[in-house]
Amino acid sequence: MKNKVNSFFVHLELVVMALLVLIPIVWIVLSAFNPGNGLATSSLVPKSLTLKNFSRLFTETNYRQWFMNSLTIAVLNTIFSVALVLVTAWIMSRFKFKGKKTSLMAILLLSMFPTFLSMTALYTLFLNFGLLDKPVALTIIYVAGAIPYNVWLVKGYLDGLPKEVDEAAYIDGCSYFMTFRKIILPLSKPIITYCAVSQFMMPWMDYILPNMLLSSDTSKTLAVGLYGLITG
Repeated sequence: MKNKVNSFFVHLELVVMALLVLIPIVWIVLSAFNPGNGLATSSLVPKSLTLKNFSRLFTETNYRQWFMNSLTIAVLNTIFSVALVLVTAWIMSRFKFKGKKTSLMAILLLSMFPTFLSMTALYTLFLNFGLLDKPVALTIIYVAGAIPYNVWLVKGYLDGLPKEVDEAAYIDGCSYFMTFRKIILPLSKPIITYCAVSQFMMPWMDYILPNMLLSSDTSKTLAVGLYGLITG
């Protein structure tokens, strides 16, 4: 009897959690077909369905441009962030040099400060260098922001890889670069995948920085553009 009661509450909890996750998703999907003017005026179950929202999205807005802006930023951010983080973490993990500990502590301290603390400084820098209203320039911020946390994360992963593998490669005549390319990279696929996915998703979800640094309608990212449609 006790097992049945426990099983009931376990299944009840799973059902509640599933509803909490699925209801917002279903609401958003159905709202796309709702004839209302915004999410605030739409009901969970629309009285009638329409495709006018999709027609308006592609004919009356710069949706394609917003999407391409976000995609360009995401791809560039993924490529440069992963490359820079991986090389930096590899150097910190495999080599000994003066100032290494200080550099690691500095990187750790930088990871503790959220981006919004530097928003005024970022705006001033972008203004002085003429980078305002240029979507690709956001890549600079995202790449720089990826270094502090991800370097420590990847370094921890690389520290778990046996250094004997590197030494064996050196004995076989491999250079540092060949060892990195043929040994470290294949063994680091899991952490590379994580970093790549997280960095690719970041520009799609970020609203604060694009909204502050991008003003014209054609330079907006998808998050900023869609928010403008929702709020009218």
